Amino acid sequence: MSKLPRTLAALALTLAAGLVAAAPADAATGFTPGAPGAGDPYFPDMGNGGYDVAHYDIALKYDPATKSITATTKILASATQNLSRFNLDFLGPLQISDVSVNGRQATYQRTGAQELEITPSRGLRNGQPFTTQVTYSGAPQTIDDPALGISGWVNTSDGGLMLNQPIGAATVYPVNDSPQDKATYTFTITAPEGLTSLANGDPAGSWTKDGWTTARWVMGQPMASELTVIAIGKFTVTDGVTPGGVRNITAIDTTLDTAPGQDADFQNRTATVTDWESSIYGRYPFGSTGGIVDDAHVAYALETQGRPVYDRYGRPGQNPSDGLLAHELGHQWFGDSVTPKRWADIWLNEGFATYSEWLYAEHTGGQSVQASFDETYATDASDDLWQGKVADPGRDHIFDGLVYDRGAMTLHMIRKTIGDDRFFTLLKLWPTVHRHGNASTEDFTTFVKRIAGHANAGQLDALFATWLYSEGKPAL
Repeated sequence: MSKLPRTLAALALTLAAGLVAAAPADAATGFTPGAPGAGDPYFPDMGNGGYDVAHYDIALKYDPATKSITATTKILASATQNLSRFNLDFLGPLQISDVSVNGRQATYQRTGAQELEITPSRGLRNGQPFTTQVTYSGAPQTIDDPALGISGWVNTSDGGLMLNQPIGAATVYPVNDSPQDKATYTFTITAPEGLTSLANGDPAGSWTKDGWTTARWVMGQPMASELTVIAIGKFTVTDGVTPGGVRNITAIDTTLDTAPGQDADFQNRTATVTDWESSIYGRYPFGSTGGIVDDAHVAYALETQGRPVYDRYGRPGQNPSDGLLAHELGHQWFGDSVTPKRWADIWLNEGFATYSEWLYAEHTGGQSVQASFDETYATDASDDLWQGKVADPGRDHIFDGLVYDRGAMTLHMIRKTIGDDRFFTLLKLWPTVHRHGNASTEDFTTFVKRIAGHANAGQLDALFATWLYSEGKPAL
C-alpha cells in the first residue's frame, strides 16, 4: 500500500495537528465508519478499513516486578475515505487511559473480539493525514492457540518477549493488524537498569536515568505488524558488519547455558548466511541483519524483520543450526520484504524459506537439493503432508508441513520446468520487483510465466494446478 513520502513526514504531522479542514463526525455529511476488518477470510477480525498507516511510534516501559507495561502508541495514518470513525485492533486485558486524534480527545469503546472503535471529534477527509495516540497499561496477554501456537507477549525468566505471528501484535499495541498495511516503526523501550531492550531495526540511542534504561530502535523500511519484535532481558549484544557490508546485530540471553565463543559463532554464521543469500536473492532488504537467542519456551523460531528470534528452549547450550539460520534469514526476502497479501498465501513465505535451507545445505557440502526433494517426496501418500492445498491450506493449517515442504517442492518443480538460469533469475527478480510490498499466489504464478516465456506456459499451468491448487500426492 502506498505510504507518505519520508520527506513529507513533518508536513503530514503538521497537517494532522488540525490545520486541514475537517468536518463534524456526522454520517449525514458523507462521512462513514471504516470497516472493522480487512477482509482476510482466515482472520476476519484482523485489520481494519478506511485508513492506511505510515508509521507507529511505540513508547513502552516494562516493570519486571509486575510483568506489566505502561505504554503510549502514536500512529500516523491517512484516511482512504471520508471517515466518521475507525477501528484499531487491540486485544486482551490492557486498560486504556487516554485516546486522542489530531491532539483532540476522542471517544472510544472496545467491541467484538479485538476492536478498539475510535470516534474523532471531527470527521477525517479522504486523503487527510491524521495522528492517533493511545495510552494504556497492564500485563499483556499471551495467546496460546491450539492450531497456531503461542504468540503475543511471552514472559521469560529475565524479562519479556513479543512474538506476533500471526495474531499477537494487538496484545501489546493498538494496530491495523493486516499484513497489507505495512508501516515504518520507532520503538522507545524503558526497563530497569541492567536489562537490555531490543527491537526491529537499528539502534538510535540509549540513556539511563533514575535506575531505568531507555533504548530507541528505528525500523525505516515498511514492516507488517506480525513481524514486529520487542525483547527485554539480560543479553550479550554483538554489533558488527558482515564481510558484504551489512550491519549485523546479534544477541544471546546471558541466563542461557552458553558455551565460550557462542556469541562470536552466532554473529559469524549469521553474517555468512546473510551474505550468501544476498548473492542469490539480491541486496539485503533492511538496514541491519542479526538475530536474538532467548528462552521463550515457544518451541519455534520466528522471522521477525531484520532480527529473527530463535528459541533456545529444548536445545540447551546450542546455537541455531545453519539450516535454521538459512530458513529465518531467507525469510527476510521472502515473507518480510515481500509479504503475502492474504494468509492463504503463506507458502510464499515458508516454501521459499525451506528451499533456502535446501540450497544452503547443498552450498555447504551437505545434501543436494534434489536429494532433499526426493527424501520429502518419499513420504507416504497417506501422510498429512499430502492433505490440503498449498495455496489455500486453511486457517488452522498455515504452519503445517504442506505449506513448508510442499511449498519448497513446488519451487523445485518450477526449477526443473524452466531451468536453472531462469529459476535463479526468478529468485533474484521476485523479491526485487516486490521489495517492501505485498504479493499473492496469483501474482507469483503470473511472474513465473513471464520469466519462463510462452514455451513453458502450458506446463506451468498444469504444474500450478497440481502442486498448488490440488490435494493429494502428485505423480512425477
